[in-house]
Amino acid sequence: MTATTSSRAAVPLPAPGSATPMLELSHLTKRFTTKLDFAERLAKRLGAKVQEFDVRAVDDVSLAIAPGEVVGLVGESGCGKTTLGRMVAGIIPPSSGELIYRGRPMAALPHDEARQATLKIQMVFQDPMASLNPRLRVSEIIGEAPRVHGIVSRNEQADYVASIMRKVGLDPAYAARFPHQFSGGQRQRIGIARALAVQPDFLVCDESVAALDVSIQAQIINLFMELRRDLGLTYLFISHDLGVVEHIADRTVIMYLGRVVEVAPSAELFTKPNHPYSRALLDEAPRVDTRKRTFAPIRGEIPSPLDPPAGCAFHPRCPLALPRCRSERPSLREIAPGRLSACHLNDMQ
Repeated sequence: MTATTSSRAAVPLPAPGSATPMLELSHLTKRFTTKLDFAERLAKRLGAKVQEFDVRAVDDVSLAIAPGEVVGLVGESGCGKTTLGRMVAGIIPPSSGELIYRGRPMAALPHDEARQATLKIQMVFQDPMASLNPRLRVSEIIGEAPRVHGIVSRNEQADYVASIMRKVGLDPAYAARFPHQFSGGQRQRIGIARALAVQPDFLVCDESVAALDVSIQAQIINLFMELRRDLGLTYLFISHDLGVVEHIADRTVIMYLGRVVEVAPSAELFTKPNHPYSRALLDEAPRVDTRKRTFAPIRGEIPSPLDPPAGCAFHPRCPLALPRCRSERPSLREIAPGRLSACHLNDMQ
């Protein structure tokens, strides 16, 4: 399958009034190759049409995040949000593209500086029970990394852990307990404390409130905002919950099938989305002021990342698709100050 691809989009600028971006994602791409197992390799030798597939989980994503900014990352399941977040946090390497931290490419940093830069970007995971070691006490979960990296000495560790626990609303008296002895909200606070223990300035929050009750979600969101205010933190906040993103994010990034389709200040995007996919998402988001409305999901199924459509990835499901959309991939370009969208319909305005 071939497609005409437009020129690569420029890196979206950070929020107005900011200086050097804290973090830039420059044309990040991540491919996963499905390897053939023994039976498939044997079948291929016998003449069966079996082949390896490349899954492009993240496809040429560029973004700049300003110091102190909260950027929300939204999209349907399987769109590549978590993969992008894990590349930002250094958990998995990109297949191509680069991360630029405070104006310097991380891949080009000397070893010691790269190590320090990696510590400055931490991740808070969706399921705290799965991300916390069940065999370690809270004091070890929070205190191990700062001790290993020389932030505190062994003698200072207990007092340091106690201060971090207070910061996230936990009683230091519980430091000797194991993760299973806490509630879900408390475990998420432990995960946040672990991330804060190495003194980061950037947090990747991957569905960090999705597994919590609604009342607890509000407490954790308020905690994130308090930490932002008190510590000057910057966030990449990944979520499928549009209401949470609207509340917490300064800017919102919409992803579809590994690509960014729209970037805008949250207030503007939630008031007047530009891309047809953004409109479809927001139309079906539950709102208090929306009554007596028939639910109509986005038509069709998400295309397989093993065989993405040519041109605009959303065109098989888009009610406004043009013939051009089937063959030419739209570039992510500025349509208004601080707003970017990847849609051919903008060329007609």
